[in-house]
Amino acid sequence: MTETVATPQTEDAPAFPDDRTCPYQLPEQYVSWRDEPRSLSRVTLYDGSHAWVVTKHEAARKLLADPRLSSDRTRAGFPATSARVASFRDSRRPFIGLDPPEHGPLRRMTISEFTVKRMKGMREDIERIVHGFIDDMLAAGPPADLVGSFALPVPSMVICQLLGVPYADHDFFQDASRRLVQSADAATAVAARQDLERYMDGLITELQTRPGPGLLGSLVAEQLANGEIDREGLIANALLLLVAGHETTASMTSFGVITLLEHPDQLAALRADPGLAPGAVEELLRYLAIADLAGSRVATADIEIDGQLIRAGDGVIVTNSIANRDGSVFAEPDTFDVRRSARHHIAFGYGVHQCLGQNLARLELEVIITALFDRIPTLRLAVPVDRLTLRPGTTIQGVNELPVTW
Repeated sequence: MTETVATPQTEDAPAFPDDRTCPYQLPEQYVSWRDEPRSLSRVTLYDGSHAWVVTKHEAARKLLADPRLSSDRTRAGFPATSARVASFRDSRRPFIGLDPPEHGPLRRMTISEFTVKRMKGMREDIERIVHGFIDDMLAAGPPADLVGSFALPVPSMVICQLLGVPYADHDFFQDASRRLVQSADAATAVAARQDLERYMDGLITELQTRPGPGLLGSLVAEQLANGEIDREGLIANALLLLVAGHETTASMTSFGVITLLEHPDQLAALRADPGLAPGAVEELLRYLAIADLAGSRVATADIEIDGQLIRAGDGVIVTNSIANRDGSVFAEPDTFDVRRSARHHIAFGYGVHQCLGQNLARLELEVIITALFDRIPTLRLAVPVDRLTLRPGTTIQGVNELPVTW
């Protein structure tokens, strides 16, 4: 019989999260946790509070599917990894911040727009958008900032088309989104959120008088009009889709390009056999795991996992970057291999809150990496990788500038 051990609250708990020093490798502390036999490690957050970090793949999947872990950030004990994150506690929660049964109906309002079938119908439009921005890059000539000229505008235009948000407003919402998810202080994040809320409120008002295309137009004409969702809830969910829909894919694009360029043998294999692209996307998702804090939860009851005890009220953070490097699940986990079968990674989470937009992200990334290296075969970094400025560990991992040439 396995003995269950409750780790004392006074145990020495390292600070969390750590900043990456390499786009595609784990911080040293994360490697240490990954290589320990236990599934949970105690950490200290920015405000001195403690939480559990989940470091094993099997335990992560079990806990993400456990209804005793809540996504409700207003609950006492929910782990805030920065003052910026803590500032969101008082704002209206989108469906990812709700637990069943409230979560299900709101998610179902949008899920039809993100099915595999719907994505297949969008492939041609995504290819057109991707090639259009590559045309612009080639016409302007090298050098270029891949983030500003390609990685960011591509998913911005795609999500605008899907939602029915005017792409002409991209400068505004990209800037506000960056302030929302990257600011070091709470006041800046709150102001950015308010800017985005006012913007979305204005779009909704316009759609009420002049119906438009896209998911947002449908939600206004149907669910809002029928009282299935209130205005504040619609704003919160629309902002989630808009911000997450371009920030995460932009970050994956930039880090994915860096990773492929830094592994020329894997890039050569991919270019020699484009059929490897879907698997290469899965391996990039596993290897990079940019949304490392999305699995933040709080326990609503005592939970025993692998001989360790999570008590009710404890904060829990499933770090997909560490779980996706679990050597018992992925052989040679620190090796980047485009031929690996990595579909069972948890870069998109797991359970009822598994990322709604995962099919869209997969399609975009497949089209992006195939087209980019086909159209610009001599693409290379314009600066050494160790001179790139990486975002801090408290936000979506990525770079805000990526100098390239060809």
